[in-house]
Amino acid sequence: MRRRRSWKSKATRLVQVDWRERALLAEASAQLLAARLRIAILPFRTIAKDLGTFVPPADSRIAAARAPAPEDLRHAAEKIGWAVTRAAVHVPFKAVCLPQAMAAHAMLKRRGIGSAVHFGARRSDEKPIDAHAWLDAAGVEVTGYPVAAGMKEIGAFV
Repeated sequence: MRRRRSWKSKATRLVQVDWRERALLAEASAQLLAARLRIAILPFRTIAKDLGTFVPPADSRIAAARAPAPEDLRHAAEKIGWAVTRAAVHVPFKAVCLPQAMAAHAMLKRRGIGSAVHFGARRSDEKPIDAHAWLDAAGVEVTGYPVAAGMKEIGAFV
């Protein structure tokens, strides 16, 4: 069972990070909320338009998102991944793989960094189908990693 930290402990840890990281955490929290609301309110076809073009797993544009990039772009993608995954634990709603991928995608897009939002599925004993979303950018595994064994990529938005 996961031990819950007190608000005082969380506030102390937040003060320990520098202002840039606090700003990134605030942006990530806002983007997670926006993603969660979009998922709750809009049909997926509307959300998909903002994610880009849907391509098959073998498309060269996916490989481009996975390809190593200049250090500044890699560093930005790593920091965005850090902020989204940390914020997802602390927001007062469920921020699972899809909202995390959507939030990170929006943050990367705002900075002019291309990314690929992957969608995959596998059969599971617990449910008829287990779906997952993960995101790559600038040669960095941004959100949704590690991908579970047996997960087959259906395609990606680039």
